Amino acid sequence: MTVAQIAKALDLKILAGEEGLNRPVTGGYCGDLLSWVMGRAQEGDAWITVMGNLNSIAVASLADTACIILAERAEFDEDAKARADEEGIPVLGSEKPTYALAVELSRCLG
Repeated sequence: MTVAQIAKALDLKILAGEEGLNRPVTGGYCGDLLSWVMGRAQEGDAWITVMGNLNSIAVASLADTACIILAERAEFDEDAKARADEEGIPVLGSEKPTYALAVELSRCLG
């Protein structure tokens, strides 16, 4: 599935990085400790987190995740939005808890 298809299936709001919406999602990762995510998230993962800052965009770029999904109405700052748009990293938002999003993502990816 692509990021756009995941966004539609999980009823996610597109917050930034629209040019990357056609990227395939091959897995998922949940985590908020950025150094941990950097070493463990896989290329193509949809990364579910509550970290909506500039550092999370850098980690997504380094780990080459397909997108960031901000759970639980997490804040997304303007600097991070500008960088995500610049780098084409899709950032999606949801009111749902991390666990619920992970379960739904898992079902989508089969």
